[in-house]
Amino acid sequence: MYYQLSVDKRIKLPVVLIDNGHGSDTAGKRSPDAMKNLWHSPYYFREYDWTRQCARGIVDVLQSLGETAFLLVKEDWDVSLKERVERVNAYCRKYGKNNVLLVSVHNNAAGDGSRWLTARGWAAYTTVGVTKSDYLASYLYDAAEATFKAPLKVRKYTQEKKVGRDFEEPLYVLKNTYCPAVLTENFFQDNKDDVAYLKSDKGLGACIDVHVQGITDYMKIYCR
Repeated sequence: MYYQLSVDKRIKLPVVLIDNGHGSDTAGKRSPDAMKNLWHSPYYFREYDWTRQCARGIVDVLQSLGETAFLLVKEDWDVSLKERVERVNAYCRKYGKNNVLLVSVHNNAAGDGSRWLTARGWAAYTTVGVTKSDYLASYLYDAAEATFKAPLKVRKYTQEKKVGRDFEEPLYVLKNTYCPAVLTENFFQDNKDDVAYLKSDKGLGACIDVHVQGITDYMKIYCR
């Protein structure tokens, strides 16, 4: 059965959908200190919690700017990839795939969460091939490179020949949604320096601002 929408047809287009990675019941997806249940550690970090804060912040700022933005997942628990994709495509069927865009917010990890590692940085992913998603990712990268200065790192796929600097992978939520879709990996939850940055007000605010800037810059060119 198709996912049912009750959204006002008169809303301002495009519709921006912000997806937060994983849920409270997802195994792993946390820092090594959280894996060890070190509740009072300054490096206790869970992806589901941070991405929900970030996603909510992005939506709030976009709405304050007069844009139409919604959280894709309001539940704390994990919602299946199939269900997430169906929710996105319901908006695409209602408003047209060119009037919807998706950004899925995640945190990266270099290992299985059992120990601290050295990989760090921000990155974005699109599905394989050149699509509008690559252009959205390009604007997100512009914002990231303007914001995240050393010792912070912006990770780029330097072999990209046509558009952007994003990594390309056939990720389910990217290849099965009808609209432009980008998945962002906001630093590493198994790197202490990245975790410290993510947990700071400055880090969370900067990640929110990067998404808002990249999305609004893209919309000025491709959606107005």
